[in-house]
Order: sequence, then C-alpha cells, then structure tokens
Amino acid sequence: MAAVYIIGIHMSAFGRWPQTSFKDLAAEGVAGALADAGLEHGREVDGIWFANSAMGAAGQGSIRGQVALSRLFDGGQLAVGTHVVNVENACASASTALHGAIRDILSGQARIVLALGLEKLFRPIQDDADKARSLKGFSAGADMLEPDRWINYYKDVAASLGLSFVLGADRSSFMDTYALQARWAMRWRGLKIEHLAAAAAKAHDMGALNPKAQYRFRMTPEEVLADRLVSAPLTRAMCAPIGDGVAAALLCDEMTWRGLDAQVRARSLRVRACVMEGGHYRAPESPGLIERAAARAFAASGAVPGDIDVAEVHDATSYGEIHIPEALGLCPRGEAGPLALAGETRPGGAMPINPSGGLVSRGHPVGATGLAMIYELGSQLRNEAGERQTREPQLALAYNGGGSMGFDEAVGVVTILEAAR
Repeated sequence: MAAVYIIGIHMSAFGRWPQTSFKDLAAEGVAGALADAGLEHGREVDGIWFANSAMGAAGQGSIRGQVALSRLFDGGQLAVGTHVVNVENACASASTALHGAIRDILSGQARIVLALGLEKLFRPIQDDADKARSLKGFSAGADMLEPDRWINYYKDVAASLGLSFVLGADRSSFMDTYALQARWAMRWRGLKIEHLAAAAAKAHDMGALNPKAQYRFRMTPEEVLADRLVSAPLTRAMCAPIGDGVAAALLCDEMTWRGLDAQVRARSLRVRACVMEGGHYRAPESPGLIERAAARAFAASGAVPGDIDVAEVHDATSYGEIHIPEALGLCPRGEAGPLALAGETRPGGAMPINPSGGLVSRGHPVGATGLAMIYELGSQLRNEAGERQTREPQLALAYNGGGSMGFDEAVGVVTILEAAR
C-alpha cells in the first residue's frame, strides 16, 4: 500500500483518575501527540478519529469527540471545522480509529490525521445494585438483542467438556467466556494452568518496569495462582483491570513526511499494514478472524510471521497471550504456553510479547487500548522503552480485538509497523 507514517505518539499513565475529566484526557492526548511530532499546534490536522466506549454511560452520546475536544477548538489548538469521526467498536475502538485515519490518508482526502482514544471506566461503586449496573455495561460487547444465542453457544461448548456455563454476578460476563475458552484449550490444545500463570507473572513484571502502567508490582507464578479466583481457571492476577487513560497517534502521508524535520522522520513509524476483520459464530476448533486478519496483514506488508521482532496482543485475560500469538502464526499451535513458561516471551526472548505489561498489567481503558499498543510498539521501534526494550526491533505487530461472537471477537485489527529510520 502507499506509504503512511505515524509521526507522533502519546499515552497517559493508565490508572484510576476520578478528578480527571474526559476533556482533560482529550487535551493531554492531542498535546502529547503533537509535541512528539514536533508541532506547536494542531491547526494543520485535517481530521480526527475519536475512539471511546463509555462516555454514553456518563451522559454524553452521539457527538462524544466534538464535545471532548471543544476546548481545543475554542482555544485555537485545533482548527474550527476539522471533522471528527466518532468510533465505538468495543475493546477495538482505538485500533478502529487508527484504521480509519489510515484510510483517510490513503484515500487522498487528508494529509495529517489524528487517531485519539480515551476512556474513563473507574467510578466509586455505591452498592451491589450499582455494581450490577456497571458490570452489565460490559455486556454491550455481546449480542444483547438475542442474548440466548451466545449464552447457548457457550452452554453447548461447556457441555461438550462435561462442564456447566454460568455467568457470575460479581464479574464481567467476558471473564466467564474467556475462562471457558481457556478450559477448552486445556482439553484440546495442551494449555496448562502453569502457562497462564507464567504469562500473567511476566505481564506484572513488565508492568513494574512501565511508568505508565496501572499495575506496577511484580508477581511470581505462585502468587498468580494463589490470587482470588475470578472464573476458573482464571485468577484475578490473570485478568485486566478497569481504568482511565488516553492514547493517541498522529499520522501523515509520504509527501508531508518528506517535508518534516529530519529528527521527526528518524523517529517516525511506517505503517506496513493495518487490516480489520469481522468475527462470526464458528466451531471452536475452526480458524477465526485472527487467522484471517493476520494472513491479510502479512500479505499486505510483504512480511512473514518470523520477521516480527515484538508484538502487543489483546490479553484481556492471560489466555489471550497464549492463544493470540498462535492464531497470528507467531508460533505453532501449542507452543505459546511452553514459550511463556521458558521466559521466551520476555524482552530478551525469542518471541517478545506485551513488553508493556499488556492489558493485564498496563491496564485496559477500553477506548484507549488499541492506541496504547501502538505507543508501546513505537517506543520499542525507537529504542526508547528503557528496561523493557527488546533487541533492536525493526518490525512490530499489534492485535487488538473487541466484542464477542462465540469463540471469535466481533472485530479484530492487525497492525504491522516498521521503524522508518
């Protein structure tokens, strides 16, 4: 495809920020991405793709991005009239915004486009009823018009394993669906609880080295297994927390890129591929959207899985760090667990995965997650990741998934980036 470059990236610290507003997060994301690109203001930005999933629960639907960015338009940091496209695509909202920004540039209708994702998920819970309402909000990532369809799908899978599928009232329904997928993999793919514990422990070790991570403490595999059980076999330490944060990427076409300062060009990232794929209800053993998206992305990029030096994948639970690399083709089926157990998914290993700490430790403000992956991979490709730095990476891959269609996500995005230097 024609050249598209990411010239500025930013990510806030992820955490629980009750005093920080949606507008505060938007302002930070825009300012950070512009500053990273060496730009004083964003008046040359031709369009903005704004990703968010939860502002509606706070009372602001429909024109979320226009409202969140209104102070910047009023203050002249952004040009009045700049179009804003609002994106809500479950946990893949931010990567969908990135995909849209890339398409804007490839269409020739824009030179400079901002992809911005932000979220505020944390709020004090008043009582059990309030907690139930909050947890129900996460179910929007599944079919709520015909919920019996996906519930019965999981019941059938559970029955094939001699198990029951029951949704817990004290957790997101996604934790139960991920747990059942892990149980299925234990039966048919050789997954072991020790693999999950190793992946989770590594995630927390990486989070401890990431100044922007929500969880910044180390855990041993034994501590992971001893943590509170959420939905068997998943313990709390294997599950991503809710939180608040923003991430952003500023993109441009090749002509614009060639006119930028040499230092900006040297730190920029070339987009080799960005592919979006939709999921469907499939047999658990059948290939799904991840396999299809990966095949398309590798074909578009001209790369092969063995060329990838570092990856960020959507580990809403630690099971994601096992099955997603296998589905992407980064390793053969059944090998991601042993690789995690052997330490090969750490920065110095053969297959570095989620050096940021992943969703499990970096955190998962839903509307920001996909661009947080881009921030981490950009830091890696620039050799600016500090103690998390992998060995001179040239090519990086992100997989961000959202929603649920049985054992498939509803949407998935594979992005392949290379250092432009």
